[in-house]
Amino acid sequence: MKSLDKYYLEATDRWQTLQTSSVPVLYVGAATCGRAAGAGDVIKRLQAEIRDKHVDVKLVEVGCLGLCCFEPLVVVHKPGSPQVCYGKVDPDKSAGILERYVLGTDPCAKWALGTTTDGRLDGVGKLSEHPMMTGQVRHVLRNCGVIDPKDMGHYMARDGYRGFLRALEVGPDKTLEEVKKSGLRGRGGAGFPTWQKWQFCRKAAGEPKYVICNADEGDPGAFMDRSIMEGDPYSVLEGMAIGAFVIGAENGYIYVRGEYPLAINNLSIAIEQTRSMGLLGDDILGSGFSFNLEIVKGAGAFVCGEETALIASVQGDIGSPRQRPPYPAQAGLWGKPTNINNVETWSNVPAIIRQGGDQFAGSGTDRSKGTKVFSLVGKVKNTGLVEVPMGTTMRQIVFDIGGGPQKKRQFKAVQSGGPSGGCIPASLLDLPIDFDKLQEAGAMMGSGGLIVMDERTCMVDVAKYFLAFLVDESCGKCTACREGVAQMHNVLVRICEGDGRDGDIELLEQLGSYVKETSLCQLGGTAPNPVLSTIRYFRDEYETHIREKKCRAGVCKSLVRFVIDAEACKGCGLCLRDCPAEAVSGEKQEPHQINAELCVQCGVCYEDCPFDAVTVE
Repeated sequence: MKSLDKYYLEATDRWQTLQTSSVPVLYVGAATCGRAAGAGDVIKRLQAEIRDKHVDVKLVEVGCLGLCCFEPLVVVHKPGSPQVCYGKVDPDKSAGILERYVLGTDPCAKWALGTTTDGRLDGVGKLSEHPMMTGQVRHVLRNCGVIDPKDMGHYMARDGYRGFLRALEVGPDKTLEEVKKSGLRGRGGAGFPTWQKWQFCRKAAGEPKYVICNADEGDPGAFMDRSIMEGDPYSVLEGMAIGAFVIGAENGYIYVRGEYPLAINNLSIAIEQTRSMGLLGDDILGSGFSFNLEIVKGAGAFVCGEETALIASVQGDIGSPRQRPPYPAQAGLWGKPTNINNVETWSNVPAIIRQGGDQFAGSGTDRSKGTKVFSLVGKVKNTGLVEVPMGTTMRQIVFDIGGGPQKKRQFKAVQSGGPSGGCIPASLLDLPIDFDKLQEAGAMMGSGGLIVMDERTCMVDVAKYFLAFLVDESCGKCTACREGVAQMHNVLVRICEGDGRDGDIELLEQLGSYVKETSLCQLGGTAPNPVLSTIRYFRDEYETHIREKKCRAGVCKSLVRFVIDAEACKGCGLCLRDCPAEAVSGEKQEPHQINAELCVQCGVCYEDCPFDAVTVE
């Protein structure tokens, strides 16, 4: 078999040269989150400043560092000085950092993450010591924000494709055994043992066989897979190559959302570079194993996250699920045995083969091994990408890493598992997060979206929101999902509009049970979860909506009347200034009032008031 030793030496030397550079190196987070916050303008300004000043400074565009709430991020490697990470950098700040720290001695401590107030360089904290990073164990994300995702040499220098080469060396049987020892379960939501899924496809009758990467990621608030593809696309390709080798597949497809242009671009570059290295194509490195990859763009249909609907879409058909069995492992793409895993699952595989399954199995819980990547969003201070060992509690993620709710509000719940997931209440904050514990609590792991909610979140409205999404995304093929979910949504709308009646809660439970048991696929099978879990833990809110015709959270307009507590009001004028209906009146530094006839219940005053003087009647 052809050796890659020479290339590894060259890639490692080039990487080490960058790490120990005698000139400053600036790493700019250039994933979607960074670009949305203005990283593109920061990059252009830095390039112009470096060019105009005629200075020897390197600029590297990297993927998501995970601290999305602080984007744009710039990490400075300066010879002889500590690494400094700067957050919320705009073009002017970037020019200042270049002038004052990169080319000078002032560390610009007030812009750095994790600084002390004295502004001394030794008071600038390391990125690894930032509260959002200390509780994480980054395995899947270890290259994200570190390497240039468009430079395969960076990936190779950090042991890229060592797992694949080891698989070719030991053969498919021993490779599968390592995956089995690891205990890896699918990260797409179902948590099915990966090795078993591969084994079913491997033993299935029929040729050719196919492997597919499900990169559809349709959950609101979820961006784990997108960030991996943008920041470390090679890990996905290597994992798929290993899986294809075990299964005996010569062709693979990456099914990516069309709304992910940067991920598609970086994957396309990675595929071409990997092919030019001889690690994709026919007779790879003279091993006799051939494997080719193709990207297929999805049109954004949530139901195509379901395996059989995804397969239909890849084939060019309408993306709707079909009855199982037969399962895709038996008859999938064009009726042939097909294995589907999601992005995070494939990205876990290279390290498992490179380091051994036992090492992966050394973290996590008895039945949920390894780490899990979550997108942490909602009403929490530190939003972003989080990777923690399975078994980490919700409290550790929300409070230790996420910093707790914003504006010193009270934590209320976490929506786990996307629109088909469930809501975990404050009483279960110490619940260890793994596949089984979440399911017992009425939620699910899903692909890893966590949406934090505080005291001003209406749980009935939350259930209504997710049901509205699922009504729109249902393919309509089966009556249970098409009609059942729509009827549940209609009941929720009535309740939120003040027309709820006794028996509605029981009706929702009955409809939810029917939809779960009789739907064709898991979109319908899990669609009632937001409703059933909120009834389970927040039944009192449903009862208040129905019987008292009130929304204590101040969300449902038909059930809300805002008033100002004269004793708490300081007369700051924020509510008066921002009210779109001019319903607020009052003199400066005197208690204000709300004219109920003019008020449109938009909630701006409720959110704006820094003294919590606006209350809900």
